[in-house]
Amino acid sequence: MRMEDILKNLPDMESGWVWLAGAGPGDPGLLSLLTLKGMQQADIIIYDALVSQKILDLIGRDKALEFAGKRGGKPSLKQADISERLVMHAKAGRKVLRLKAGDPFVFGRGGEEARYLVKSNIPFRVIPGITAGIGGLAYAGIPLTDRHTNSAVTFLTAHGEGGGLSKDINWDALAKSSPVIVVYMALSRIDLMCQQFLRSGRRPDEAIAIISKATTADQVVLETTLAHAAEDVASAKLTAPAMIVLGENVKLRAGLDWLGAMEGKILTADLSGIISQGEK
Repeated sequence: MRMEDILKNLPDMESGWVWLAGAGPGDPGLLSLLTLKGMQQADIIIYDALVSQKILDLIGRDKALEFAGKRGGKPSLKQADISERLVMHAKAGRKVLRLKAGDPFVFGRGGEEARYLVKSNIPFRVIPGITAGIGGLAYAGIPLTDRHTNSAVTFLTAHGEGGGLSKDINWDALAKSSPVIVVYMALSRIDLMCQQFLRSGRRPDEAIAIISKATTADQVVLETTLAHAAEDVASAKLTAPAMIVLGENVKLRAGLDWLGAMEGKILTADLSGIISQGEK
């Protein structure tokens, strides 16, 4: 079946509807077919700051684009204003695509926008996207789960009010219960976060990786330890957006860094030095 036929058989956008669509972590190849169709059919596309330029380049010049980026520490639209823009365009009879980096419902405030649409009697569709906590790790060669290291994982954001860490997280319980922890938007708080995990009982020599600009041509992966992460991030001058993953699964990158292998890195299947689930 041709790609044109596949797209034709997918749902069409209708006037007055809003599609809340995930654009994935950056690589255009990770877009879903339904998001791609929305990009083709929408009258207006309201997009986030972290939607990559390569994805925006796929949008036809006949489409109206509206920037609705929200970046920490920088001037940005209020969430209420963004939600109201969605309603305004839909009530004007337009086909509206809300294009959000990653997945709309994973630290993306897509739920808030959807509730506002419900309140305003605007029909909508949600199109999941590959979240950075999954796609970013895969492109770094770090499995989210592996039977040798973990059968559970926790996703969280370190952002709390006033520049601190989230206060609604039981850090002691998290440190003791979750073998692998993936943290979104933590680069500016990495020192605080690492100190908290150390106080909560994680080992100073535990493996940690920081993935900057995941899945893009500018991706950088820094492997270090919990005790030295903040210092090493500063020395490497890593920039946001970045994901942080803490756990034994980081060590598996030695054998699974497929992007590195494409550039000549020699991979190893040796699992020595990795603490298995049964040993924890």
